[in-house]
Amino acid sequence: MTTPRTAANWSLALLLVLGLAQPAAALETVTIRSCYDGDTCRSNTGEKIRLACIDTPELKGKRAQPERARAARDHLRAMVEGRSVGLRRITKDRYGRTVGELFVDGMNVQQAMVASRHAEIYWKYASQCPWTR
Repeated sequence: MTTPRTAANWSLALLLVLGLAQPAAALETVTIRSCYDGDTCRSNTGEKIRLACIDTPELKGKRAQPERARAARDHLRAMVEGRSVGLRRITKDRYGRTVGELFVDGMNVQQAMVASRHAEIYWKYASQCPWTR
């Protein structure tokens, strides 16, 4: 059986093989305390971080896809929860969350989520992330 952590390691290996990992030099470092869903986390200082340029299934609401949403959340948790990650801040959203890109060991977390098919590129905001071009 594949655990979420094992799945995250396989995604990292896939990204490295495909050359999708980007350097995360000179990024601010934050520790991720928790992830609510597949595209929203909270740092150990309480800052809410919305992962830029991706969209994942919703846990609740009219368009909810709970099973796929939990799978995306668990995949993201396996990559970042409890870890020190690089953060490239982009903006704040209308809910006051930081919108940014996360990096783990030089790997772009958003790219990993898309590569693993747990997320899709959010084309409305794709211009914020160079890797979507």
